[in-house]
Amino acid sequence: MVVLATVATVIASQAVITGAFSVSREAMRLGFLPHLRIRQTSHREYGQIYAPGVNWSLFAAVLLVVFAFQSSTNLAAAYGVAVTGTFLITTTLFLVVAHGLWRWSTRRVVLFGVVFGSIELIFFTANLAKVSHGGWLNLLIAIILFTILVTWRRGAQLVTPRRIELEGPLRDFIDKLHAMNIPWVPGTAVFPHPNKETTPLALRANVAHNHVRHERIVLITGRTANVPHIPWDQRLTIDDLGDPNDGIIHITAVFGFQDPTDFPEVLRRAATHPLAEGMDLGQVSYFVSRITLRCTRRPGMATWRKRLFIGLAHNAASQAEFLHLPEERTIVLSAEVPV
Repeated sequence: MVVLATVATVIASQAVITGAFSVSREAMRLGFLPHLRIRQTSHREYGQIYAPGVNWSLFAAVLLVVFAFQSSTNLAAAYGVAVTGTFLITTTLFLVVAHGLWRWSTRRVVLFGVVFGSIELIFFTANLAKVSHGGWLNLLIAIILFTILVTWRRGAQLVTPRRIELEGPLRDFIDKLHAMNIPWVPGTAVFPHPNKETTPLALRANVAHNHVRHERIVLITGRTANVPHIPWDQRLTIDDLGDPNDGIIHITAVFGFQDPTDFPEVLRRAATHPLAEGMDLGQVSYFVSRITLRCTRRPGMATWRKRLFIGLAHNAASQAEFLHLPEERTIVLSAEVPV
């Protein structure tokens, strides 16, 4: 029985860990969590990943629960509330998908919900009596996680328009750069940026404070597709942004989920393109925009939630590390954005 219980525990723990990793990554992609360190552990399976931060959080949570409840008997109440609550949430989400994506009729959705939801509701109601005996733990964890998710989402919604306002349109900045009488310095300046509509803050800061521009300015946008690998001949799209002679180009790189997000390799591959002709890979500098968030009294979110959002942003994974940028050639330029 001990061996059987051990095997069952290992299976259950692996299910919890895998589920936590997958849900965390999906939450990150949906904009409910900051960027996390994610390691792909399979060359073929999209869902086999490892998230160190989530793993250590689970470890700490398990220790806390074990020392707090001390026995499996005390955990039974928490388990019952968790399972029956999961039943209800799963059924609700299924009905949302069935009605919104599969176009089930309202009558069919209501019938399905009444048949299955009523049974699950009975179980959940019966377990509500156990909330004071340990079921409160699940509700507390759920409230904390929900608060973190919606706080990050709301904070990003407040920061993004203000960041876009600071960045300004890229086309207008390039036109202004053409009109400015500033010296050109040798080398290539690479600016990672999520799109080609707005100007990287690092590019603005470099021109404003150093009063120079590089001979080559490269903006790189990376995206991830739902396939393991994308061949290099299909991965890159290069745009001259309207003027093939000003030394400014934009590269869009699409990565498979198993492909490393390696921007230096993107640059090496793009160097053979006619628009990148003459680019010296030995004189490349990477300029990363870092946002410094400042808590203010602006409306939109409570002060304690703003401080939580800023704390989450400070603990996000390094952009330079994620993009495989060499430390000795990476320059981080900060810009302050009020929250």
